[in-house]
Amino acid sequence: MGPGWRAASAALVGGGVAIFAALRRLALAVPQPAAVRSRPGRVWRWRNLLVSFAHSVLAGLWALFSLWHSPELLSDIQDGYSVSGHLLVCFSSGYFIHDTLDIIFNHQSRSSWEYLVHHAMAISAFVSLIITGRFLVAAVLLLLVEVSNIFLTVRMLLKMSNVPSPALYEANKYINLVVYFAFRLAPQAYLTCYFLRHVELQGQGAFLTANLLLLDAMILMYFSRLLRSDFFPSLRKGSAGRDVDGEKFLID
Repeated sequence: MGPGWRAASAALVGGGVAIFAALRRLALAVPQPAAVRSRPGRVWRWRNLLVSFAHSVLAGLWALFSLWHSPELLSDIQDGYSVSGHLLVCFSSGYFIHDTLDIIFNHQSRSSWEYLVHHAMAISAFVSLIITGRFLVAAVLLLLVEVSNIFLTVRMLLKMSNVPSPALYEANKYINLVVYFAFRLAPQAYLTCYFLRHVELQGQGAFLTANLLLLDAMILMYFSRLLRSDFFPSLRKGSAGRDVDGEKFLID
């Protein structure tokens, strides 16, 4: 892609950062449940989750629309291209940059180091896709994970707010498990097999494959935590690795 298009893409990424900065300011106006207000360590996390929820809804539905509108993209994962997919990758890159800055500037790096690693992987991979114009379809497939994050974030918001509605949490728990398989594990497994079988392990292909394999490990780790927390609580470990409020947050 030419320098002009790359400059436009950089502007779009910057616009994404600005959008999520504005959403964070709007989140300040959202009433906080008493359970959040009573524990200062939760206030930042509550606002951060609200912004994450907004990104999940927008990016998840956007990814679904892009693939539904142009299903032929799935036949060319390496070189397939759509303007919608390109804009989505720029938009989500803006979110990951904003969230990284939010974590660092609010001194949450220690408790959120896993998310910083995840975001660094996502940003570096997405920037390489934007620059080269290749593997954009793979990025759109990966962003289907945001459909799963909708319910994962709702799960955490319910836990933090102590909403007295066990039925709502139980329903979301099982929906979350189903969409986790459909929109997180399945696309990830498909792309991993595709990259290992069809992508040359050199240059950008090697870089993206390494990123994908590391992301596989992180996703499986998150999945095991989710299962222990919601379905096998007797297997939960002690407080090691938990945040200032003694809770582990599973959102990415």
